[in-house]
Amino acid sequence: MATSLVELRVLDGANLYFSRAAVKLTLDVSSIVDAPAPAAKAYAQAIGLGTTRPGRIGSGFRQRFAIRVTGHVVRRIAREAGIGRIGVRVRPENDVRRLVVAFPWAHEARARALGAAIVEVLDAFGAEDLSELIAAVGERVRDEPPGNPPPTLRPKVPVVAVTGTNGKTTTSRMIAHIGRAAGLHVGWSSTDGVYFDGELVKYGDFSGPSGAGQVLSQPGIQLAVTETARGGILRRGIGVAYNDVSVVTNVTADHLGLGGIDTVDQLAEVKAVITQITRPRGWCVVNGDDPRTFAMRLGSPAKCWVFSRDPDSPSIRTVLDEGGRATTVLDGFVTVLDQSRDPEPLLKVVDVPMTLSGLSHYNVENTLAAASAALGLGLPRAAVVEGLSTFAPNENNPGRMNMYSLRDFTVVIDLAHNEAGLEALIEIMNGVRPEGGRLMLALGSPGDRADDMVATLGAMGARATDRVAIGHKTDYLRGRPPAELEAVFREGAASVGVDDVPAYPTELEAAQALVAEARAGDVVAVMSLQDRASLDAWLRSEGATVDTPETLKSKVERAQH
Repeated sequence: MATSLVELRVLDGANLYFSRAAVKLTLDVSSIVDAPAPAAKAYAQAIGLGTTRPGRIGSGFRQRFAIRVTGHVVRRIAREAGIGRIGVRVRPENDVRRLVVAFPWAHEARARALGAAIVEVLDAFGAEDLSELIAAVGERVRDEPPGNPPPTLRPKVPVVAVTGTNGKTTTSRMIAHIGRAAGLHVGWSSTDGVYFDGELVKYGDFSGPSGAGQVLSQPGIQLAVTETARGGILRRGIGVAYNDVSVVTNVTADHLGLGGIDTVDQLAEVKAVITQITRPRGWCVVNGDDPRTFAMRLGSPAKCWVFSRDPDSPSIRTVLDEGGRATTVLDGFVTVLDQSRDPEPLLKVVDVPMTLSGLSHYNVENTLAAASAALGLGLPRAAVVEGLSTFAPNENNPGRMNMYSLRDFTVVIDLAHNEAGLEALIEIMNGVRPEGGRLMLALGSPGDRADDMVATLGAMGARATDRVAIGHKTDYLRGRPPAELEAVFREGAASVGVDDVPAYPTELEAAQALVAEARAGDVVAVMSLQDRASLDAWLRSEGATVDTPETLKSKVERAQH
C-alpha cells in the first residue's frame, strides 16, 4: 500500500503555522477521502472520534472530515507519547486529497519520530486494533532519544527584518546604509548575498534562515538587516527567534502556484510571519496603501509605524489614533507624524536620489519604509537624513533602477520580475523620456512563473512601449524550454496588437539589439535578473556613463517640459 506521506519538512524557526520551529507534513489522504462513508466512519470511531459525518467521496466536506480525523490522530499519539498538550494546525490544499499538518518541536529526533508515527496510523486505514497501534507508536515516540533543539538564533544585536513582493532589497539596502551613516557596523543579508559594512562577504541568495546566521556571525556586528523572502519562510522558517523592527513593503502577485501558495492572500499570510515575531517594544512597519500589509499590524505584538505617500490616508489616521506613528510626504518633505508632537520634516523627496526626483512612486514608498525602520530602531534623525540623501541608485543599489546615458539616449537596468515591478519600470521610462523619444524594452521572466503572469508581462510591455524584445534568463529557466516562454510572451503581446517580438538567448543580447536601434531621446530598459554585471561592463565599454542624481534631475525636468 502506498504511504500517505508526500513530504516531511523540518522548519527551524517561525513559519506559516507557528511562531517557532515546527514540523510540516504534507499528506495524501486519498484512503480517507475516497473511502465509502461507512469505512470512513469506522476509522474515525476506531481512533476515538465520536459522532462524525464524512460527507460524499471526493468532496470538500470529506476533506474537512479528513482534517478533523488527522488532527485527532496527532493529538492521540502525542498523548500516548507523554507529550500532553500539543499545538496542531491541519490545513487543506487545493487538491481535496492533500492536507498539510504542522506541529511545533523542541527536539528534532523525537519530532521526526512523531511525524513517522502519524503517517503509520494514517496508512493503517481500514486495519483492526487501531488503539493498540496508536499506543505502540506513542510508546516508540516516547522512547526516541530527543535529538537536537532548534537552531533558531537569539540575536544579541538589533535586527530589522524586511519582506514584501517588491522593494525589499532596495529598502533593506537603504536601512543598512542609514545604519552605517549612524556609525554602526552593519551586516545585511539578501537575495544578492551577505554584506558587512558594504563589502560582499558571500555571494548567493541568502534571503532565507542561513542568511540571518551568516550576518549575525560577523565579528563586531552592531546591527543586522535581513531580507526575508517567501521561499525561505516556506522551506525552512525564519532563522531568528525575534526581530526589533519588521518591514513589509507590499504584497502583489508573484511566485503563485509554488509551495502550496496559490493566491495573493495566502502569500500575504506567509510574509506576515516576520511581523508576528517582532518584539513588543519594537515596531511593525507596514504599507498603509496596501490593505493586506496594513492588516498585518493586527497580528503583531509590536507597535505599528505606517507609511503612505498620502498624508490624508485613512490608514495614517487609524494608526495615529491607536498611538502609533506614520511617515508620509507633506509639502514635498519626507515627514514623520505622531499624535503627541508636531510633524517632523526630514528632507525633501527630490533630495533622495533613489526616488529619481520624486518620479519613482515605488522608491518614494521604499524611502518612507526605510526612514520609519531606522527611526524605529532609535537611529539619529541626522543619520537618517544623511543615509537617504547619499544612497545612490547605481553605486548603492546595483540592479535596481540603474540608469545610464549613452549617445544622447537613456538605458535603464532593473530587476523588474513581476507585474508591479514592470509597472514601476514603465513609470520611470516615461518619466525620463523627452518629447519625441521612444520606449524600448527587453522583457524576460524566470521559467517557473505561471503562464497568465508571463502573458500579462508581454501585454504590459507591448502596450506601453514602442519596441519590445525578449531576453532570456538562461540561468533561471528552471527546466522550461525558451521557445515555450517566447510563445506565452508573444501571446500576451498579440492580445494588444503587437506581433513583432524578436527573442534573444540572453538579456545582454536583447539589450545590444535594442541599443543598436536606439536614437537620441529614446529610453532602452532591460528587465535584468542575471546579466547585470555584464550589461554594466558592456555599456561602459560602449562609452555609457552612470547618471548622477543631478543628471537624473535634469532628465526628469527635460521630460516634463
